[in-house]
Amino acid sequence: MASALYPSFKALLLTAGINMATDDIRAVIIDSADYTFSAGHDFLDDVPGGARVAVSSALSSKTTTGGTFDAADPTLTAVTGDSVEAVVLYKHTGSDATANLIAYIDGVTITPNGGNITIQWDPTGIFSL
Repeated sequence: MASALYPSFKALLLTAGINMATDDIRAVIIDSADYTFSAGHDFLDDVPGGARVAVSSALSSKTTTGGTFDAADPTLTAVTGDSVEAVVLYKHTGSDATANLIAYIDGVTITPNGGNITIQWDPTGIFSL
């Protein structure tokens, strides 16, 4: 699976339903053996709990310059669990049923060993529109 923006996120952008600069945006590292991207997924509850290896706190130092979204590289503490092959960005609301999915980022290879994991975003930004 290639990286992709969720179609429901694109719709939110067009209706001012999400603000990437001010909303609480988080990253969850994913075991792709337990989750497959679907364009029909719209909320975090579409991603099985067993696929979620670890979740970041709110992303910091977010920017939206020139149509590119970027943020500081988050560090996840003391991560254990299955191997990781993807990252999913979502808008944290406190409820998985209302936490809007934003992006599926493929091409990650991490094997948790109980240590900290820093998600290093591409130097050009996390994604561009």
